[in-house]
Amino acid sequence: MVTATAAFNISTAAARDTISIVGSSTVYPFATVVAERFGKSSDFKAPKVESTGSGGGLKLFCKGVGVATPDITNASRRIKSSEFEQCQANGVKDIVEVLIGYDGIVLANAKGGTSFELSRKDIYMALAKMVPGPDGKLIENPHKTWKDVNSALPATKIEVLGPPPTSGTRDAFAELALEGGARQVADIDTLRGSKDKAEIEALVAKLGIESAWAAAVKKKGDSASGKDVVKIIGRAVREDGAYIEAGENDNLIVNKLVANPNALGIFGFSFLDQNSDKVQGSVIDGMAPTFEAIAGGKYKVSRPLYFYVKKAHIGTVPGIQEYLNAFVSEDTIGEDGYLIDKGLIPLDAEKYEEMASSAKALKNLAL
Repeated sequence: MVTATAAFNISTAAARDTISIVGSSTVYPFATVVAERFGKSSDFKAPKVESTGSGGGLKLFCKGVGVATPDITNASRRIKSSEFEQCQANGVKDIVEVLIGYDGIVLANAKGGTSFELSRKDIYMALAKMVPGPDGKLIENPHKTWKDVNSALPATKIEVLGPPPTSGTRDAFAELALEGGARQVADIDTLRGSKDKAEIEALVAKLGIESAWAAAVKKKGDSASGKDVVKIIGRAVREDGAYIEAGENDNLIVNKLVANPNALGIFGFSFLDQNSDKVQGSVIDGMAPTFEAIAGGKYKVSRPLYFYVKKAHIGTVPGIQEYLNAFVSEDTIGEDGYLIDKGLIPLDAEKYEEMASSAKALKNLAL
């Protein structure tokens, strides 16, 4: 009897010499940087990295072993038991799980200014392009001050400096804070969980977002769901001046915050930590942005980031273990690693050592 692994080794022994990586759009920029450096610093080709989403990546990863399936998938959440079982059923028996760190996004203002305590719904109501009007239908955001959003907040002008659409920080903020806040609206949350066309169309009409539904259908066809609509309306940032694109230079944002104590800025936790003498992070949903809160998953605008490796492909597709080792090295994701400067929240020392040891030993995942 020929095992799946053996069959793969026999049939694809020189069929592919480039590592194939799919998965999370949030992990994508981190993986791309590692892949580029790996290609330049090793004797292997730079891996091909594709952004398919966490669920889409795991679906491709778990299809089986062989040249037509990816070697690695990135995920902004842990693999589900149902996905793990699908992998097992399709012959993907041995999987290495790698927790690379956390993603944490902060809203900060000048030290000594007003200390903001916000909910994700407050953030959504302040910065989203479309928000619920008096009759429940979504309208162009009319809010001018934070007090307009929530009577408990100061009557200062909504002025938030943040990254452009090309930034991974912007993507994470839009998904975790804006869409997370939108889901506090009952009809939007119900819509996000719906796959029933009649229910979706009824909610779309109630919310007055037919154009968003049409856009989702155009993109996804019959597979379009409520989740696709909420992604469109929940992550869109207002364009009337309340949100100010300040480029990719976080130093510039900090300097502008110091010069304007009423403004807030968006950037990664690591930069807040490096500039704690100048800026302070806002409390979000009752939790201050601290290393411990982010690492423990208590700070809601954060999440753990993973990638998964198919052991059956190691030794056949060149460079997989070497890429894994490069990714988990201290130079990459240690507390002073280069991905920390890109916005990755590092694991604490004990968890890092445990993860790196397990990853390098290719320890099998067991759920």
